[in-house]
Amino acid sequence: MTADIRLLVLDIDGTLAGESNQINAPVLEAIGQVQQRGVAVAIATGRMYQSALRFHQAVGSTLPLMAYQGAFIKDPHTDTLHRHTPLPRRLALEILAYLAPMEARNDLSIHLYIDDQLHVRAVIDDTKAYAERSGIEPIAAGDLATLLVDDPTLETTKLLTLSDQTDLLSDILSHLGQRYPLDDLYLTRSVEYFVEATHPQANKGEAVRFVAEDLLGLKPDQVMTIGDNYNDLEMLRYAGLGVAMGDAPDPVKRGADWVAPGVEADGVAVALREFLL
Repeated sequence: MTADIRLLVLDIDGTLAGESNQINAPVLEAIGQVQQRGVAVAIATGRMYQSALRFHQAVGSTLPLMAYQGAFIKDPHTDTLHRHTPLPRRLALEILAYLAPMEARNDLSIHLYIDDQLHVRAVIDDTKAYAERSGIEPIAAGDLATLLVDDPTLETTKLLTLSDQTDLLSDILSHLGQRYPLDDLYLTRSVEYFVEATHPQANKGEAVRFVAEDLLGLKPDQVMTIGDNYNDLEMLRYAGLGVAMGDAPDPVKRGADWVAPGVEADGVAVALREFLL
């Protein structure tokens, strides 16, 4: 066992859960054994809070749940909202205006997350598939820019662009990355079909730092993180021990300290046996 590790932080999709959208028994068993040895377990995910909650409960976490890439950190046990860093309204409206022509051509769909609810222009097939896996009910809100303009109190936790045209998403990511400095906007891809935009301080690395240092009084070398995609890079680099899943893109693997087998091979369990058990 790596003696100094006191906190284990896990991503969900591609890490804890694969095609089945469930956590396999060997992974749950290994997580339970780690907790018995005094290591706290937390979830950090790009998912909505309400969508991630069942995974948080499944692993028996006693810590706040880090959702929306860390833009929304809430403790399900006390209902305490520790942190909410919404996307600035101006940026949300500018990005919506930039994406609007592409959405009108049906090249992509836009997901707007407000008050832990998913708002879309219309519920199309892509949205139905996303909502089914997430276990949530999307809200058909019509024009999303109008929604924000009509109610200035609404705060956008995250904006997600979904498309099967991955080259188009790469172009969008490049364009937005050139237009907005890192201090203004955090951009990432959690899967190849998504581009996600949040507040610049809303990333998993900052979220894990907040939970580890501000809430638990730990240091980075006392933290182990496991993830599988670009949105996990910040927390893999922050932690004393960052583990990438075997299915991760090469840049993510290069950003990790160790590479586990893929999610379908219960890579989390393998990593925990390697380092903590």
